[in-house]
Amino acid sequence: MALFEPIRRMAISRLALKRGDVVLDVGCGTGLSLALLRQGLGAKGRVIGIDQSPEMIEKARARVMQNDWRNVVLLCSPVETAEIPRPADAALFHFTHDVLRRSDALANVLHHLKPGARVVASGLKWSWAIPANLFVWSAALHSVTTLEGLDKPWSRLAERIGPLNVETLLLDTVYIASGQLADQA
Repeated sequence: MALFEPIRRMAISRLALKRGDVVLDVGCGTGLSLALLRQGLGAKGRVIGIDQSPEMIEKARARVMQNDWRNVVLLCSPVETAEIPRPADAALFHFTHDVLRRSDALANVLHHLKPGARVVASGLKWSWAIPANLFVWSAALHSVTTLEGLDKPWSRLAERIGPLNVETLLLDTVYIASGQLADQA
């Protein structure tokens, strides 16, 4: 949805990617975030996209091949069992509500992040503006299997990595939550 493109850009900017970083695109879908994620990584950086839908991964793969992106790896797997090939400096969860509600999926992603890794989640949320929730509900019908936790979709991520900076936009119907894994002592 074109309406959410500015949200994607804002979320990716919160990752503060650097040249040489490895970033996970969790629930990468058709690969709409790949070009933006690659921009700051340079030739030695890597994007690892994960999605369990073969149809979505095929579209993402076509995008990668069309652009000859050699630093993108795509994994067709449920997030909870994805065999992530290397530790990552950052992870993006863009409109991946179902993944954010599954503890085993979060555990697998967080296990593959380096200490101090940056994590950003963005997506739909229930609004304080009750009429706006009709928009949330209709948009959610196309992208989620559960509405559980839609009041604070980032809550399970925060339980695992600590406090997140949460911004809400579009009458409180969309959020961007950003945080960082603790550095190891």
